[in-house]
Amino acid sequence: MKPYLISLAAGLLIGAIYSLLDVKSPAPPMIALVGLLGILLGEQVMPIARRVIDGQPIRTAIAGTCSGTVLGRLPGDPAAPPPRDVA
Repeated sequence: MKPYLISLAAGLLIGAIYSLLDVKSPAPPMIALVGLLGILLGEQVMPIARRVIDGQPIRTAIAGTCSGTVLGRLPGDPAAPPPRDVA
């Protein structure tokens, strides 16, 4: 349930930002793709920044953070955790 609430909160925040920028949702395709790219990059930058703040060299931080796929473990990956029950 927690991931759904976090997703809803993020959606509300993005909706508010769209409103402030006077961009109507659904956004035109190029704006939407640029926004998704920003979200994807933001997800990658924060773990790297945490590692750099903890004292790791930037190359080590990038190699340690970006060594997996961007989307997480793919289905069928033997190292992937088993699916959780959604109740």
